Amino acid sequence: MPDWLIYIPYAILVFGVLVLVHEMGHFTVAKLVGVQVYEFSIGFGPRLVGFRKGETAYNLRAVPLGGFVRMAGMDPEEDRRESGDTEGAGENNQADSAAAVVAAPEKSFANKTVLQRMAIIAAGPVMNFVLAVVLFAIIIWVSGVPVNKIDQVIPDRPAAEVGIKSGDTITRIGDQRVGTWEDILQVIHASPEKQLQIEVQRDQETKVFEVKPEKDPETQWGLIGITPQTRKPGVFESLKQGSVKTYEMLSLTFVFIGKMISKEMPVQLSGPVRITYELGKAAEMGFIFLVNIAGFLSLQIGLFNLLPIPALDGSRLVFLGWEGIRGTPVDQTKENFIHMVGLMFLLFIMVVITYQDIVQMLS
Repeated sequence: MPDWLIYIPYAILVFGVLVLVHEMGHFTVAKLVGVQVYEFSIGFGPRLVGFRKGETAYNLRAVPLGGFVRMAGMDPEEDRRESGDTEGAGENNQADSAAAVVAAPEKSFANKTVLQRMAIIAAGPVMNFVLAVVLFAIIIWVSGVPVNKIDQVIPDRPAAEVGIKSGDTITRIGDQRVGTWEDILQVIHASPEKQLQIEVQRDQETKVFEVKPEKDPETQWGLIGITPQTRKPGVFESLKQGSVKTYEMLSLTFVFIGKMISKEMPVQLSGPVRITYELGKAAEMGFIFLVNIAGFLSLQIGLFNLLPIPALDGSRLVFLGWEGIRGTPVDQTKENFIHMVGLMFLLFIMVVITYQDIVQMLS
C-alpha cells in the first residue's frame, strides 16, 4: 500500500474543518439576513448521515472534497423540488421525514439586496481568512514569540566560531539598531558571505564580533547558527501576530502568482493526493506543523474562492457587482449555466492534477 494512503485521515480531518468553517460563513450570514437554508452539507455525492432541524437539513456526504449551502431563491428548479424533498430526512424519525417548506418570498436569496447577497457569498472566503488568523495565533501562543536574546548557539557555525554565546542580546548589526528577532533575521538573511559587525550585550558588558554568515544552499539566505529565546504572548497579542503572519503569507502568495504569470518560476499546482501527503508528513512532525499547514491551506482556499472563475464565490460576486451597477439581475438560468460550465472545468482540472499527483507519488 502506498505510504500516502495512511495520511488520508489527517486530510479528511483538516479538509473537514476548513470546509465546515467556509460553509458556516455562508450559512450564518444567510440566516442573519433572513434567507431560508434548505440544506447545509459537508462533502458531495451520496448522503451518509444527517438530520433535519427546523427548515434546514444537515448532511454529511461521501466525497469529502467540499461542501455547500442550498438556499431558497438561488435556483428555481431547487425551489420547485423542495416541496417534495425528503433527502435530508432521517428514515426512522417522522419529524425528520417532513418535507422542507418552500420559502416565502421574503426568505428568498433572490429577493435580498445586492449588498446582503454579496455579504452571504463573501462570508465563506472571509471565514477562511479568519480561521487562518486563529490557527497562526494558536501556533504563536503555543510556541512563543522570539526575542532578540540568543537561546542556542550551534557548534561549528559562524556565531560559535567567533565567540557569541547563549544569553547574549543582539543590539546592533553594523550601523543598524535591531529591536526584534525579525530585524536580526532580515539583516543576516540578506547578507550571505558578507562580513557583519554584530554588537551584543553580555551581562553589563558590550561586545562586538565580526561574523560572516554562511549561505544556505536551498534558500540562499545568510545563516550564522543561532536560535532565539521566546516569551509567552497573551491571547490578544497572539491574534495580532496571527493577523500579521496571515498578511505576510497572503503577500507572499501574490508574489509567487506574479512570478508564475511572468514565467520566472514554473506553475506549481497540487491536488488532493499531494495535499494529503503533505498533511500526513506535517502530522508526523507534530501538532504545530499540522496546524501551520492547515492555516496555509485555509488562506489558499479563501483566496482561491475569490477568483472570478465560474462556480466559485468570486464569480458570483462579479455577477452581483454587475447587477448593482446596471440595476437589474443577470438572467438566473444563464448565470447557473455559466456556473455549471465552470464547475465542469474545475472538476476536469482537478482530475488532471490528481492524476499527476498519483504518478509522482507512485514514482
